[in-house]
Amino acid sequence: MKVINLGETDSVLGNIVAQMRDKTIQKDSLRFRFNLRRLGQIFGYELSKTLTFTPKEVPTPLATATVRTCDDKVVAATILRAGLPLHEGILEIFDNAESAFIAAYRKYDKGDDFHINIEYCSCPSLEGKTLILSDTLLATGASIEISYRKVLDDGGEPLFTHFVCPIASVYAIEYLQKRMPEKTCLWTAAIDEELTSKSYIVPGLGDAGDLAYGDKL
Repeated sequence: MKVINLGETDSVLGNIVAQMRDKTIQKDSLRFRFNLRRLGQIFGYELSKTLTFTPKEVPTPLATATVRTCDDKVVAATILRAGLPLHEGILEIFDNAESAFIAAYRKYDKGDDFHINIEYCSCPSLEGKTLILSDTLLATGASIEISYRKVLDDGGEPLFTHFVCPIASVYAIEYLQKRMPEKTCLWTAAIDEELTSKSYIVPGLGDAGDLAYGDKL
């Protein structure tokens, strides 16, 4: 699995990540969702450069223009609920993409121990297509791995898979690099060194789902 950290290069991406991390700005859930959507647009644009393009003839009011356009069929998938704004941003770039949704969450067993539970998955065929699977945080890697296996079980084998996770931990990246096939790539904006005993990323940004949509019971 290849890893691309867009945060290694100076750009306005850093401003967006800074706003998302800031505990004062985070209180504005509309701003938090907006920033996630903007990240989805940036990641979508950047990863589009890796796709296949061919020239097309396009009639204009005055003549015919030759434009190189993307040929890849894209399926944009996300893990509910924190990934929804990110997913929206990706769809704004890949406006012809199909969508897949996975309801996956941590189910605590005893103390801080948990497993990932999947209650729902809706996925189109992935055969011959490029899969973009997004989630805001990549803490342990377990949610992405299990969700990836689930959509493959339901939709078949994609040509290539891109994981979009704006904030990732070193632990999760090492975990996935041992388990993901060669035709996968992780896109992130920041890689954090630590996890708490409850497997939350430090410094991270907190619970992305709660910040976007409000506290859950």
